[in-house]
Amino acid sequence: MTDLRDDARALFAELTGRTPLGLWSAPGRVNLIGEHTDYNDGFVLPFAIDRRTVVAAGPRDDGVIRVASTFSDEAVEAPLAELDALVAAGALRGWAAYPLGVAWALGQAGADLAAVPGLDLAIDSNVPVGAGLSSSAAIESAVAVALDELWRLGLDRPALARVGQRAENDAAGAPTGIMDQSASLLGRRDAAVFLDCRSLDASVVDLGFAAAGLEILVVDTGVKHSHATGGYRERRASCEAGAAALGVPALRDVSVDDLDRARGLLDDVTFRRVRHVVTEDQRVLDTVRALREQGPEAIGELLDASHASMRDDFEISVPELDLAVETATANGAIGARMTGGGFGGSAIALVPSGELSRVQAALDGAFAEHGFAVPESFTVTPSDGARRDA
Repeated sequence: MTDLRDDARALFAELTGRTPLGLWSAPGRVNLIGEHTDYNDGFVLPFAIDRRTVVAAGPRDDGVIRVASTFSDEAVEAPLAELDALVAAGALRGWAAYPLGVAWALGQAGADLAAVPGLDLAIDSNVPVGAGLSSSAAIESAVAVALDELWRLGLDRPALARVGQRAENDAAGAPTGIMDQSASLLGRRDAAVFLDCRSLDASVVDLGFAAAGLEILVVDTGVKHSHATGGYRERRASCEAGAAALGVPALRDVSVDDLDRARGLLDDVTFRRVRHVVTEDQRVLDTVRALREQGPEAIGELLDASHASMRDDFEISVPELDLAVETATANGAIGARMTGGGFGGSAIALVPSGELSRVQAALDGAFAEHGFAVPESFTVTPSDGARRDA
């Protein structure tokens, strides 16, 4: 974090010749379980991780917002008063769509963009891009807490999560749910966020990984994905079609007991998409119950079942993710699954601390044997959510 803060300060000074008024940060997230349930009004269980995005920010007096980052050579700027037109035209592109989209979405949430001061923002991050750890929500959440404070808006964390989701959906063009922003804003150390995506009620669930001698190993396959591409949209459209055919507002309203009826009403592909979401919602509830009543050692089979459902019913896995999951579970992991939107990105494995090196060595060997690039594997720690750092 120290290096991130220093780099963000240095970039801000290079950009403006001034020191920033403050530093804010927000984490990426790992979704322990509950994939593609969020936009179906269902349940999710993510946790914030110890990889963060830092924003150095300061005001300017010309009504312009300018954003720069350590991962791009060019700063991007726009008059705050023109953000409406830019979003309507689909003119925001690349990484800058996320911070500029947050400013726009705050305007949609009630901020008077004609009256608030312009801003310079300098961004640094160690959340891997394209790995399924929600680098975009980390940017959105860090910018949201910074702008909320600098513009004195006084919005609560659930409201800021909705702002981040709107930025991602409407400015960046990615039809995601609200899970990622909620995890980034509401995360707590050594705990997960149990989120009802319909009501946005959230509760903290102690994970107990450290006490149980367990680690979460992230296996970044290096296969890049993007939520703004077609596969994600197609899955969401299938879910919406399934809900409509079943006469419910969302798949949240379908139970496991309803699946026999659903099979007779839906084509095979739509049925399997629906079955994944319905059973995944139940797995989230079962995981929360197991964590509270039995501890983290009891959730391995639920993680494994989640991956099988994403692989076979939702069809969002790729060979590298399947190999990571199979190799980890064969070499000592309690359970494993792909995490994130799919079509690439990362798998996670719940691994006893003493088995970590064996699992990592087995992963490297298996990927090499199959002709895949060696994955990057690293542990993450459940951590606190967005905050002001300086």
